[in-house]
Amino acid sequence: MLYHTIVAGGEGVERDRLEQLLGSDDEASVADLAVLCAGASHVVWDGTTSAESLARIYGRRLRLTLRKGIETTGLEQAVQRLSRYGGPVRLGQIREADGAWTFVLFLNQDGSALVACTGVRRTPTEP
Repeated sequence: MLYHTIVAGGEGVERDRLEQLLGSDDEASVADLAVLCAGASHVVWDGTTSAESLARIYGRRLRLTLRKGIETTGLEQAVQRLSRYGGPVRLGQIREADGAWTFVLFLNQDGSALVACTGVRRTPTEP
């Protein structure tokens, strides 16, 4: 089910709260925030997944994107943060209006804190 606001603890968290969560100065957070402020859609799904399993999954994705030359932002850092994080993680997504980039958010269980984020280019860059 898609939401236009984050659902955290049964209460919707508005776009401005998500903007606050992305207030870090790392490359992926800056990119996520810029796309969100430009009107991108966003969603956070109900339920959680273990950070450890997500670290393994996104570790494989990191190797694949490197091998195929797919542009990412913050993927290596997200894998590291997920590996260190001990709790369950909620997944969210921000999709750029033109579909060029998709960003994945890894939030704590109640959606009140950002654990990590990453982005992947969905359309090839022009030569």
